[in-house]
Amino acid sequence: MHWIDRAEAKFGHLAIPGLLRYVAALNALCFILIKVNPHFSEFLFLSPALVMQGQVWRLATYIFIPVIGGVFPDWLGAAMYILYFIWIGDGLERAMGEFRVTLYYLLGMIGTTIAAFLTNTDSSGFLLNTTLLFAFARFYPETTIYLFYVLPVKVKWLAWISGVFVLFGFVGGPWGYRGAVIAALTNFLVFFGREIMQDAQHRQEVAGRRRRFETALPSGEEAMHTCAVCGRTELVAPDLDFRVAKDGQEYCVDHLPKAAPSSPEPEA
Repeated sequence: MHWIDRAEAKFGHLAIPGLLRYVAALNALCFILIKVNPHFSEFLFLSPALVMQGQVWRLATYIFIPVIGGVFPDWLGAAMYILYFIWIGDGLERAMGEFRVTLYYLLGMIGTTIAAFLTNTDSSGFLLNTTLLFAFARFYPETTIYLFYVLPVKVKWLAWISGVFVLFGFVGGPWGYRGAVIAALTNFLVFFGREIMQDAQHRQEVAGRRRRFETALPSGEEAMHTCAVCGRTELVAPDLDFRVAKDGQEYCVDHLPKAAPSSPEPEA
């Protein structure tokens, strides 16, 4: 990621500290406005046709649309979503730094906008915000959160579950949604794609070394003792004893070399 390092060195002063906290706060504000006027959300979606008509604010306001609905009352679900948003944002800033979080979110916005215009499909920030969970899981996979304040789930499994739902939507959804998925994942792949490929290659190499090691191990049918003269083993003659001679070779007792007689001492 040398280009990101260079970008940070040159444009690091443009980072927005606590960016996702601001996004969460505007989500909360929009939630209130939508509760007052349910049609307010219609002015926030990213609609290419309406942007071309001059409603350029939609290029940014779609990321402020809160998630409403589910098993909880709207206000509680929105509150949980906003707190979750802040928690993930703070964790990413600790792991990546302010500039990289800003760049990560900006790349996701650019990708989402391009996909919306290419497919001429209205869009929200849901998929973009899902990529924040994927990034968080790269740094804190073993962190446990409590769904509904009761069910403990590790972040890595929550990310995998979210990924499965996104994949199902990609396979069964329209082309507009597929384009939105690809675009929303652009930031994740730019930041972590190379690392993921290297991890996969490393795991493959480790698995290959393990297979070669296991193949090289002697099997239960291989002999441990072999006579250097007759070639018999303990598998052929279970009662046969084997010895290692001074020459370093192994012999059965029938062919064990005899010790050479000592030379007589010369007479005085």
